[in-house]
Amino acid sequence: MPARRAFLISATAALALSYALSFALAPAGPAAAQTGRPIPVVATFSILGDMVKRIGGEHVAVTTLVGPDGDTHVYRPTPADARAVSEAKILVVNGLQFEGWLDRLIDASDFRGVRVVATDGIEPIAFEEGGHDDHAGHAGHAGHAGHEGHGHDHGAFDPHAWQSVRNATVYAHNIAVALAKADPAKAGAFDRNRAAYLDRLEALDAEIDRIVAKLPAGRRTVVTSHDAFQYFGRRYGLTFIAPQGLSTESEASAKDVARLVRQIRAEGIRAVFVENITDSRLLTRIAEETGARIGGTLYPGALSGPDGPAPTYLDMMRHNAKTIAKALAP
Repeated sequence: MPARRAFLISATAALALSYALSFALAPAGPAAAQTGRPIPVVATFSILGDMVKRIGGEHVAVTTLVGPDGDTHVYRPTPADARAVSEAKILVVNGLQFEGWLDRLIDASDFRGVRVVATDGIEPIAFEEGGHDDHAGHAGHAGHAGHEGHGHDHGAFDPHAWQSVRNATVYAHNIAVALAKADPAKAGAFDRNRAAYLDRLEALDAEIDRIVAKLPAGRRTVVTSHDAFQYFGRRYGLTFIAPQGLSTESEASAKDVARLVRQIRAEGIRAVFVENITDSRLLTRIAEETGARIGGTLYPGALSGPDGPAPTYLDMMRHNAKTIAKALAP
C-alpha cells in the first residue's frame, strides 16, 4: 500500500463506523434536522470555518468567530459572538486548550448545541517533546530559543495540530460525523464532500513532501515568530525555532533572543520568517543583527483574506511550504 494512501485508511474506517452509530442513535421525525434549512454552525477560527464549508457545502451556514488574519490566542469574544453561538446547532472548536476564551463564551451564550472537538483522535505533541529546552536543532522537532519566561502557554500539549496535513484528515472526519448526526438526511452529501476533500489532502501532503525533499540537510532550520510549527516540522522533516512560545501572548526574553541570534550565526541560517498574526518587529531586528533576510510571511493559525495567498487551508499549507523552500534553497 503506498505510504500516502495509508494515512487515510483509519479515518475512513472510523467514519463508516461513526455513521452507522449515528443512524442507529439519530432521532426520527421532527427531532432530527429535516427542515432542509442549512445547519447553523459556528467555527472558532478561520481554518476550521474553511474545513466546515468544504465538507458541509450548501447544507451549512457557517459563522467564523476569529476571521482571516485574526489571532485566536489573544481574541476577545463580542456580544455578537455570544448570539451566534447561542443560535448554533454545532460549535466546532480546535481543542487542546487553543481557545482559552471558549468556556467563558459558552457560558455567556447559554449554548445548547453540540460541541465538536476537531482534534479528537489526534495524538498531540507534548510540550516537552517539541524541543523547547535542549532539543532545539534536532531535525523534525520545533522549539523556541529558550524556556525562560514562557511557561506552558496552552497546557501540556501543542494545539497547532492542523500544521500536519495528515492531522487535517482527522479534523475532516470529526466535522463530517457531527454534520451527519445533525442532519442524517444529508449524510451522503457530507460523506462525498469529505471523500473529495481527503483526496485533495492526500495530494497536498505528497506535494509538500516533494517540495521539502529538495532542501539539503544543512538548510532545514526555519526561524519563525512563535512556536506554531511543531507538527509541520515533525511530519516533513524540518526544524523550527522561535523566540516566542506556543502562544503569541508569550514574550521573548533577552536571553532567548540572544540565544537565537547565536544559533542563527553559528548555523549560517540565511532566512527568518514573519507571520501574518504577529508583530514582525522582533524578527526584523533579529534579521538585522544576524545578516539573515526576511524569507517571507508564513500563516501559522489564520487564513489570509480572499485576495491573499492563503484563503483556504489547502492554499495556506502549500504557501507555507513553498515560501520556506524558496527562501532556504541553495
